[in-house]
Amino acid sequence: MSDPARPTGPADLDRSPVDLDSLRYDERGLIPVIAQDADTGEVLMMAWANREALERTLVERRMVYWSRSRQELWRKGDTSGHEQHWQELRVDCDADVIVARIHQEGAACHTGERSCFFRSLAASEG
Repeated sequence: MSDPARPTGPADLDRSPVDLDSLRYDERGLIPVIAQDADTGEVLMMAWANREALERTLVERRMVYWSRSRQELWRKGDTSGHEQHWQELRVDCDADVIVARIHQEGAACHTGERSCFFRSLAASEG
């Protein structure tokens, strides 16, 4: 027997925009944000944001994150010059992860690499 409250297929899914109050932040008030190149689809980095970071991101059209180590907001590119301008902010089905489709100026990674994901996970032997 089917559950009437559960969508029956892709056409039945709620595709309406999500507001900041509907996001599911963790116990620290944070949500992961995956930065993806809007043109190529390449995943560039992952960072954390709190509500204030997202509010500023929406207003400024530049990515603003929360630094867990410094316990402060940081606007990508303020010190490096490698700014991120968002084209689209997408929320996953559980509203607990954001994908930011961005235009990256320069390197996304603090190491100078274009993407933070430049290493492979080694397979264990045995």
